[in-house]
Order: sequence, then C-alpha cells, then structure tokens
Amino acid sequence: MRVCIVGAGAIGGLLGAKMSLAGDAVTVIDQGRHLAAIRENGLKLIWEDGSEHLAKDIVAGDDIEAAGQQDLVILALKAHYLDSVAPKLAPLLTPETTIVTVQNGIPWWYFHKHGGPFDGQRLTTLDPTGVLTKHIDADRIVGCVVYPAAAVPEPGVICHVEGDRFPVGELDGSQSARAQRLHDGLVNAGFRSRILDDIRSEIWLKAWGNLSFNPISALTHSTLVDICQFPETRKLAENMMREAQEIAEKFGVTFRHTIEKRIAGAEGVGAHKTSMLQDVEVGRSLEVEALVGAVLEMGALTGTPAPSIQAVYACIKLLNRVMLVEGAGVRLNPAA
Repeated sequence: MRVCIVGAGAIGGLLGAKMSLAGDAVTVIDQGRHLAAIRENGLKLIWEDGSEHLAKDIVAGDDIEAAGQQDLVILALKAHYLDSVAPKLAPLLTPETTIVTVQNGIPWWYFHKHGGPFDGQRLTTLDPTGVLTKHIDADRIVGCVVYPAAAVPEPGVICHVEGDRFPVGELDGSQSARAQRLHDGLVNAGFRSRILDDIRSEIWLKAWGNLSFNPISALTHSTLVDICQFPETRKLAENMMREAQEIAEKFGVTFRHTIEKRIAGAEGVGAHKTSMLQDVEVGRSLEVEALVGAVLEMGALTGTPAPSIQAVYACIKLLNRVMLVEGAGVRLNPAA
C-alpha cells in the first residue's frame, strides 16, 4: 500500500515507522531537523519494551505535492495546522484514495453524514474560514481514534510510551471495503484495530481525556498520574467530563465507560506528559480549539452550559496567546 503521512511527529512517526517496517511504501512529510535526520538515518522507533527498530526505506520530504499519488493519506498534523496543507493535497489523490485524520479532540468533519438536524453543520472553531471543507472531500474520510502515546525525544526518533489501538469506522456507520483495508493495514503493521459502526462515540471517549487532562496538565505542569491523584484536579477533570458527556449525549453519543473508569485508565498510564504539556514546554501553538473550544461550540448548539470547561478554556487560551506573543515556552526550572 502507498501511504503518505503528513506530519511525522509522535503519532505520524509511529504509524510511518511501523507501516514501513511491515512493507508498505511510506512517504512522510515534515520539516526542519526532524526531516533532515529521517532523510539521513531513517526513522528510528523505540518501543515501550526498549527494543529499537529502524525504518530505513521511508521516503521523507517537505513537498506534499511532489509525493505522488497514494492509496492512503494520513493527516497527522495538529488540528490548527491543517488549513495550511489542505489546499496542497490534491496531487496525492486518486479516485480511490482514503484520507484518515488522527488529530486529538473533535474533528472538523464531525457532522458530515451525521444525520439529524445538525447534519453537515460546520464547526467554526475548527474550520473558521471553510478551507478544510473546501479542499478536503469528507466523503474520502474514514474515522480513526488514536490511543497510543508517543514522543519525539530527538530529531529522527520516535519513542513509544504505551498503547497500540487504532479503532476505525465509516462516518455513516456503514461497512466498507476501504475501512477493512485500513483495518488490515494497521493490524499488519502490528497495531490493534476494530471497525466500529459508531466512530463518534469512540471519538468522544478519547476526547473525554483530551479536553480535561491536556489543558489541566499544561496549566499545572503535571503528569497524568499527578492530576488523577491530586483530589482537586481529579475533581476538576471529573466535572469537565460530566459536562462533556451531557453535551455529547444530546448528539446521540453513548459512552461505554464510566467517568471513573476513564480517569482510572489515565492514572494507570503513569507519569506521562500530555501532548499539550509537551507543546507548552517547547513553545508550540496549542490544540485549544480541537480539544476544548469545539466541545463548547457543540454545547452552545444545544444550549448546554459547561462552566468548568469554559473556565479551563479561558485559561489555556490565554496561555497559548501569551506564548505566541512572547515566542517562548514555559518549563519548570529547579529552584535556586
């Protein structure tokens, strides 16, 4: 299978390395020192058991339009960077090309083929100008939820932390040959996958943690286990999840886990820094809207108040603005 991964960071790099090692023809699109290291040495993957694997056959470049036609395009950039690449995707596509989005939080295509009164609704927090809707045909998309945690400790290296599940599903809940091919490709690469008939409920199950643990960790510089074992932040996460559940259920979402089980799962991951905390430490723009803002927009559509989410949203959005204005990250330093 010809696979192009746009964004070879933690998750994109994890997928790229594993799929290349399994025999797929993988091209990754990235930039800077990370791209240079992949070009020179290949993409190194350190699995959670300490084993090291080198994907030497990956093609790496910075020009999306030069990558050629693909069977599968995986958009692995942060949600707020998608509008910069969307207009460039056309040369990758054949009539049969599948697009998979692996961003955290609520995806911009959420209401495509949703059915009901909100079918086709555009989430303006995620696609304010409409550029994603215009340039990415949502009929090509197969939904996917990312459960592995990974990091990029140095250019050209992906460190897998834990998890191996990538459930997938058509946006209308149907069974399809392309969803099966995606599932089979992920399994062939060594991941676990299931084809779901309700991918949105799985998206919300993951989003529960994204909208609470990510901003709380970014604001407090704490790991997952810290948040879950500190009574006040555990309660805050619980309140945010309860508000989100009330919003989601108004759109027909069902939750197969309780809030307490979801929090316990995060606690079990241990001293892991969330992706948003990692971004704060190095001064990268944060996924504020995909993780938090979109949930509030969906709450507004149904008149559902979410005061805990609103308060955390205000704080993390201001932190993001301050970092961008100052051109700096925020990191804890040892006390003098």
